[in-house]
Parts: sequence; C-alpha cells; structure tokens
Amino acid sequence: MLFYQYFCRVVGNIMEVRSVLRKAIQLEPLSLEEGLFLYTHASTPDLMYTAHELRKVHVPGNKVTWQIDRNVNITNVCISGCKFCNFHCGLHSDSAFITTMADYKVKIEELERYGGNQLLLQGGLHPHLGLSYYETLFRELKSMFPNLKLHALGPPEIAFIARKENLSYRQVLEKLVEAGLDSLPGAGAEILVDRVRKQISPGKPDSQAWLDVMAEAHRMGLATSATMMIGHIETWAERIEHLIKLRTLQYQKPKDAFGFLNFIVWTFQDEGTKLEREGITNTVTPEEYVRTLALCRIMLNNIQNIQASWLTVGVDTAQLCLHAGANDFGSIMIEENVVSSAGAKYKMDAYGIQKAIVDAGFEPQLRNQRYEHIALPDCEFSRIYSIEELKQKTEIAAGN
Repeated sequence: MLFYQYFCRVVGNIMEVRSVLRKAIQLEPLSLEEGLFLYTHASTPDLMYTAHELRKVHVPGNKVTWQIDRNVNITNVCISGCKFCNFHCGLHSDSAFITTMADYKVKIEELERYGGNQLLLQGGLHPHLGLSYYETLFRELKSMFPNLKLHALGPPEIAFIARKENLSYRQVLEKLVEAGLDSLPGAGAEILVDRVRKQISPGKPDSQAWLDVMAEAHRMGLATSATMMIGHIETWAERIEHLIKLRTLQYQKPKDAFGFLNFIVWTFQDEGTKLEREGITNTVTPEEYVRTLALCRIMLNNIQNIQASWLTVGVDTAQLCLHAGANDFGSIMIEENVVSSAGAKYKMDAYGIQKAIVDAGFEPQLRNQRYEHIALPDCEFSRIYSIEELKQKTEIAAGN
C-alpha cells in the first residue's frame, strides 16, 4: 500500500512537471508556486531541455554573443555596508580613492587597444559625491573619447543621488543622460526582497527603490540590464520572487522601450567577506547554478537574453549553461575589482572567450550593449579564429 501511494505520488509529480513545462514553452508566466514546484520536482535534464528550447524561441540560431568592455570603479568609498563586498572602505580609510582623469585616460586607451569602447562605471555610495560630480565626469570622458559608451552607475547610486540632491529619479537620470550616460546596469539588485537586503546590504535603498529607478529608466527609453546574486541567505522562494518582480516590471515597460535587455545570475563570492565571518559561505554547486539559470530562462518569459556568469562559476559550468537557456557569455572583463576581491579568480581574453563558445558547440558573435551584432575590431587582441585554428592552437599549447 505504501509503495502504491509512493508510486502514484511520483507519477503525479511527473505529470504535473510536464504540464508546467508545457505552459512555460508557450511563454505563459509561471507563478511562484509553479516555479518552486519545478525546482523541487523537475529533473536537471528536463529543466535544461525546456530552457534551451525557450532560448531558441527568444534567440534563434547558433550564435552566442560576447562583449569587450572594462569595469572601472569611480571610487571605493561606499556607505552601503554590504556584507558580501570586500572592495568598499570608509571615507577616511588609508585605502580610499577616487579615480583621477589621468587614470581614466590610461584605462580607456588600453580598452581601445583591445577593440572595446564601453566603460562599465560603478561608483558605490560616496557621501561627498553629488550629481554635479557625475555630470562633470561623464562630460569630460565623452569630450576626451567621443565614441565611448557609458554603462554607468546603477539603481542604488541613482536613488542615493536623488535623495542627496532632493530630486526625483527622473530628474537625476535626465541630467546624467544629458551628460553622456548611455545605459544603466542592473547592479545592486542582489535579491529584491527586503528581508534579505536588510541583512546583507543594510545601507542600500530597498527593493522598491531599485524597481522604481528601473521603471523610470524604461519610461525614458534607456537600455538596462538585470541581475541576481545567489548563494548567501536567500531562500529558493525569494529567488523566484525576485524573478517575478523583474518579469512584472518588464511587462510594464513602454512597448518600444528597451527595458531589460539581458539578465545575469551570479554567485556570491565569500572569501574574506563579513558574511563568511558570520558563518555564511557560498554552497552553490555547478548543478545548482545550471538548474537556477535554466529556471531563470523559464520564469523570465519576456527577457530575451540570459548571460552565464563565467566570472563567478568558471568556464566549464558557463559552457554547460549555453545548453540550459543562456545565449550570452558576457564580457572579457579587462578589469574587475569588486567580485575578484571576494575570491573570483577566473580570467579570459578575447581568444579564450571565443574558444570557450566554439568548444561548447556555438558560434561566437561580438555585440554591443544593445545586443546589436558588430564586426570584430581589427586588432590581434580580439581576432576570431576558425574552428580549425582554435583546435590547432589548443594542440600546440598541449604539446608545449
């Protein structure tokens, strides 16, 4: 009798999983309960298969996109108190800095030698830097480098500046766009549930502020991205709640607006962080990351591009994600300081990222922030190789 009951329950779960996955394939929005049910009961192959089928609906073909950009920190002074960040420091710390224009010039010239023209600028919540500082910075950078694209700040910084200047989010964004802002990164989302944010990012604006800034950016027609950091104190239900909030906001964007052009899920890096000292470490396995990314593709039925975070999970796991819903491999990350300071040690150049995509069975395609396909720059750093050349270089390296 017990075996029969168990058998009926298993069969019932299998049938329910298939029903929910069929709903997902039809691009119907799944509820929080349905998302949790899939993660609990669907097999990893079923999640991967469904997510890959959805990837083909959103992004047909065999191309996997990638990008050349540089992540530069405006300052390391930040009062948000994030327990997962080793990079920030106090205003009067001996290590405090604000990047100088001379430093920007050196970094951007190197970026251009690599064939890139986008700067990911992240600033943190510096109590002494107001709107006029960022306006002046953006204008000076665009004056020196007219072709430079600024993918800059993020919702927490915008909300912080607005509160500091007693302005609306719209007013801050309009002034920054006028000064040269091209697109808004999805930084500072972590988990869009205030129970989590109050514990890991006590000084950051709440989840509604993050969403409200993005809603305003979408109404203005700015291209934006969205992120989620997993592997700390969040529950699976809170991960899915985060995804549903992003999906809902995407539905609300104006019809012709870019909205969220892509979504990245990355893992908490715990090395030396305050969270680690409190006993919280990242336990996300490669399989859990793949399942999570697949479920993100399934839940986010209205966000076209899903990026695998090779920077935090490694190349092998990221390659597997290309068969589990991801269609983008991110950037070569000429410079990255925040995640690296907490233990992320993976590095890739243009050759490496193209080879990783080819080895996974796909065709590399360089893109810009708007996901427009662009030609490879005429420089050795970024040249693409045929599959035969890639194999030959791999054999030569193995022989050495």
